[in-house]
Amino acid sequence: MPSSELARALRRELRGDVRFDTAERAVYGYDASNYRHPPLGVVKPADTDDVRAAVRLCREYGVPLVPRGAGTSIGGQAIGPGAVVLDFRRHVNRVLTVDPDARTATVEPGAVLDHLQRAAAPYGLRFGPDPSTHSRCTLGGMIGNDACGSHTIAWGRTADNLRALDLLLADGTELTVTGPRSPAERAALRELPGREGELHRALQDLTAAHLGTLRQGMPDLPRRTSGYDLDALLPERGYDLARALTGTEGSCAVLLGATVRLVEAPAATALVVAGYPDETAAADAVPALLPLRPLTAEGMAADLIAALLAAGRRPPALDRLPDGACWLFLETGGATPAEALAAARELADAVRREPRATVTVVTDPAEQRQLWAVREAGAGIVTRLPGGGEAWPGWEDSAVPVERLGDYLRELRALLGRHRLRGIPYGHFGEGCIHLRLDFPLTEPQRLPEFREFMKQAADLVVAHGGSLSGEHGDGQARGELLSRMYPPEIIDLFRRFKRIWDPAGLLNPGTVVDPRPLDADLRFPGRDLLPLALPYERDGGSLLTAVHRCVGVGKCVDTSSGVMCPSYLVTEEERHSTRGRARLLAEMLRGELVTDGWRSPEVREALDLCLGCKGCASDCPVQVDMATYRSEFLHQHYRRRLRPASHYSMGWLPLTLRLAFPRRLLNRLFRSPAAALLKRIGGIDPRRELPPLATETFERWFRHRTAAPGGREVLLWPDTFTNHLDPAPARAAVELLEQLGYTVRLPDGPVCCGLTWHSTGQLDVARRVLLRSLAALPPALPILGLDPSCTATLREELPRLLGEAAGDVPGRVHTLAEFLDREGVELPRLDGVRAITQTHCHQHAVLGTAADRLLDQRTGLDNQVLAPGCCGLAGNFGFERGHFEVSAALAERDLLPAIRSADETTVLLADGFSCRTQISQLGGGRRAVHLAELLRDALREQRG
Repeated sequence: MPSSELARALRRELRGDVRFDTAERAVYGYDASNYRHPPLGVVKPADTDDVRAAVRLCREYGVPLVPRGAGTSIGGQAIGPGAVVLDFRRHVNRVLTVDPDARTATVEPGAVLDHLQRAAAPYGLRFGPDPSTHSRCTLGGMIGNDACGSHTIAWGRTADNLRALDLLLADGTELTVTGPRSPAERAALRELPGREGELHRALQDLTAAHLGTLRQGMPDLPRRTSGYDLDALLPERGYDLARALTGTEGSCAVLLGATVRLVEAPAATALVVAGYPDETAAADAVPALLPLRPLTAEGMAADLIAALLAAGRRPPALDRLPDGACWLFLETGGATPAEALAAARELADAVRREPRATVTVVTDPAEQRQLWAVREAGAGIVTRLPGGGEAWPGWEDSAVPVERLGDYLRELRALLGRHRLRGIPYGHFGEGCIHLRLDFPLTEPQRLPEFREFMKQAADLVVAHGGSLSGEHGDGQARGELLSRMYPPEIIDLFRRFKRIWDPAGLLNPGTVVDPRPLDADLRFPGRDLLPLALPYERDGGSLLTAVHRCVGVGKCVDTSSGVMCPSYLVTEEERHSTRGRARLLAEMLRGELVTDGWRSPEVREALDLCLGCKGCASDCPVQVDMATYRSEFLHQHYRRRLRPASHYSMGWLPLTLRLAFPRRLLNRLFRSPAAALLKRIGGIDPRRELPPLATETFERWFRHRTAAPGGREVLLWPDTFTNHLDPAPARAAVELLEQLGYTVRLPDGPVCCGLTWHSTGQLDVARRVLLRSLAALPPALPILGLDPSCTATLREELPRLLGEAAGDVPGRVHTLAEFLDREGVELPRLDGVRAITQTHCHQHAVLGTAADRLLDQRTGLDNQVLAPGCCGLAGNFGFERGHFEVSAALAERDLLPAIRSADETTVLLADGFSCRTQISQLGGGRRAVHLAELLRDALREQRG
């Protein structure tokens, strides 16, 4: 059956999106696992009626289906070869009701966990399980995997928190299953007419015929999520169908909705951090602490912190960690902060009974959030070992009885040593569950037998300790093949029979749990670099392929509550416009099977067209996927020796154009005349954009003709293109401020440019030549002050990448104004009583940081509302290019423009980035933003009379 026939049928009957194109198949061919399975197509149903129609049509055409939430499954269960993927997250995603009296909520399968938590919070309630992907994981995905999280010891797994599941079977049958039933209710279910009664009779008869097998063959431990939970069907457990179907990974039924149990959220929390010599000592200590009923008992070793620091980030809260090489995070709760603190102190006293333990209690909510953020980022952080090596899932979340955890870890370490494997263990020590990514040789086909042998031995080890292959993330392809090492043949046969009862035709997620695919097949890693590359990829051994494989699919970039990455995804909510989706497309381009045009790929070009180059991913992605850099490489290669888009010439060559732009007053009149429409059309500029006026006097000309004040130590001011030619006010203010503070300001000895506009449009050879000429104009030794964050970030980060050793010491001499003033410790004017709103430039957030700016706020007394990190939407040339205006304006409407509209006229709008100030001036209702230099200069003038 041609896929086009099914696609046409789906488009005829569904109101939602039906995508069978190459790009969609490429980005949905991956989840957060080691595997790749391009689907036949993707359906994003508009509602449950669309789901019903899609299931019916796939049944008629004999095409398998794979239900999918956020696509963060680590075992490979959210992808399927030749299947239609049902993406519930886009539309079927509502929290329908919250009943505070019954403490329940009803949700659609695509509802994101954090959305449910926000809906329940006004009633003092929450959903108990909280995996680290809570900002993007869906309730449907949590039910499919029986997700857990750090608070499971207090509130249980997903299976413990369900009231009812509304199901659609592959044959079209709909039914609702609930938790435990009485004997009379079970008997009544058998008598139901049609397929539903037939199903209940088959399940009850299957259970009754194998009572002994089910009672003896299923390990009894809190974190058993491998296989099907068939012992939930036992009479003594009330024939709990909701529990039995939780964790079946979409292989038995399609979820249409769920009623979930809510628990009371503590009004206040405290965090006890206990330090131990190593992870085995921490594991050994846990059983004695659990009787005090902490809400969490999470383990995190020093090598996780080392991996975090190797990525260049150090949350200040890490200073609160007590001495040790492994830490337990033990959270306590209470109705008041005092009550939570009292419970924490009791727990801390218990920790101190172990002579080798150290302990600290953290009560500040901000510090607690920072520490938990490190733990939650673990799945991404540990994909790169401190030495730079790659680590992969596979043996990801094994679980043993908590009293066996220390012994299991010791033997697991020994097994890793025999196989010469390295990894960073962390996880849910309170329930014996360990997360561990290892440097498996998955990119070397000749060494895959070593991977297989380790997995078999690791499975045997965890079974020997009475444990489960998976304690949270499910089996999928990663561990499905190993289930026969955990369960006897009779149980494996019952799994097959259980699935056949629900899905006789085998249409739902085939090859998952039952009849699994080999664990070392279908790996996502094959590919090759298309050489030569223009950029060095210094953190990835010079390989774009290795850089792209940084993306492990944990999906922080599809968290729509964050404004940082990826900005265009926040508007379109298209997977191909997420950082993850773009990385998948680049991986397919380098693989050359699905995306076959290499650097000429239109699919990759389209996906990268809406990349703003904000570099938010480089800082906020847990594994620092730097899509802005990959985009520059792709554009460089894609348009090599080819005609480029008009905007690459009009805005890519802007530094040269502006230097030649005379007479300026005449040009400004032209920009405001009807001829401007023609200029914008020729230049590839959106007609709704205003052309920024040229400064009638450049900053450099003003600087040469002014009367310089006598000063002391010299500092070099970088006259970037935007400041020099379009908005000289910040540079003039910086000169006057620095001279009033006693410095002598110098400019470079000739024209300079950071090359940003050429770099962002992929004209990398030109950017190199421009930078080389600029370096020749720089005097040695002087500190270099950059006023525009994008240019400053380019000098600090892209300069050494483009020029290597030729960059010399320049990147280390480059500072923002705030960094320089903070380092110098000069006396600054007071800004008491001044209110400001600050829009942080993307590149400052991602590359330069804002710590110095916030210190200046404190030193000056500025009442500063710093908007949440997020792009203003202009992003250099992006917001001016034809076809980008809607995305640009929508991004400005997320935080920036509402904040401006709500501010009174006396509130200062602060924006160091020329792009940010331009966006405000064009879309902000006539308001003007100023640079920090202008604010400080004016305050100093007023202070000194």
